Amino acid sequence: MTRTLFEKLTLIMSWAASFILITAVVILIGFLIKKGITAINLKLIFGDVSPVDAILLRKQVFDGLFPAIIGTFILISCSIVIAVPIGIATGIYMAEYAKGKFKAIFTLLFDVLAAIPSIVVGLAGLSLTIYLHKLFPNRVGPSVFISACSLALLVLPYLIRSTQSALEGIDPIIRITAPSLGASRLQNVIKVLIPNAMSDIVGGVILAVGRCAEDTAVIMLTGAVAVAGIPKTIFNQYEALPFYIYYISSQYTTPQELASGYGAAILLLLLCVTLLIFALWIQKRLTILLLYQ
Repeated sequence: MTRTLFEKLTLIMSWAASFILITAVVILIGFLIKKGITAINLKLIFGDVSPVDAILLRKQVFDGLFPAIIGTFILISCSIVIAVPIGIATGIYMAEYAKGKFKAIFTLLFDVLAAIPSIVVGLAGLSLTIYLHKLFPNRVGPSVFISACSLALLVLPYLIRSTQSALEGIDPIIRITAPSLGASRLQNVIKVLIPNAMSDIVGGVILAVGRCAEDTAVIMLTGAVAVAGIPKTIFNQYEALPFYIYYISSQYTTPQELASGYGAAILLLLLCVTLLIFALWIQKRLTILLLYQ
């Protein structure tokens, strides 16, 4: 009787927590839409430049959010390209190969790294930028590359621990099936364990994408500026939506400027949703490819 009551209370609390979370998200999104939907138009994105000229890079946009949108996309893509292979490979090693005290120490280390504030990572990136600028004068400075490396360092612990937890949580029966039929450890990892853990691994990647998209402390110290245009290479400074939102919210002078900040927040949210859908599509394709390889 006591157990049944406990289960009912747990179920009620779970539903209540889910309802509160969903309500908070709906209210937040509704608030952003209410404040910023009127500001979203072609002028906000492209300024006085024709959309065709801006997209084809015929003219540079300096009074619209198009460079910030492109800069954010480039930044997230570079960060994920750097972080995902290292994070997933390390997570596989921690789950399937690391043993004993070595595994316990590094698991604790990654948990500690995940708790480091982003401003500390930003300062580390700034220190690296200063060192490289002294080592290679007028050749290396604040840039997309430094920001991407810093963000990759920021999200690596999430990728490693999510991959490790996903692999360690696989049913033991599934884990031993392939080896019992003669498969090697590597074959078991690639053809059995990773496909079965793919949804959780992609969940970690999605979390990393969101963290890269929203972080401001790191990018403002390593390369993001108010006006830079679309970067020609990854070694140039850039514009980014999170920095624009921070800049406008702290220094706006008119209600129209504040509304443009809310509009930028909506665009950032749409960009994250687009990347989420793309990640889920990749998850589906990879799962099919690995399962039927």
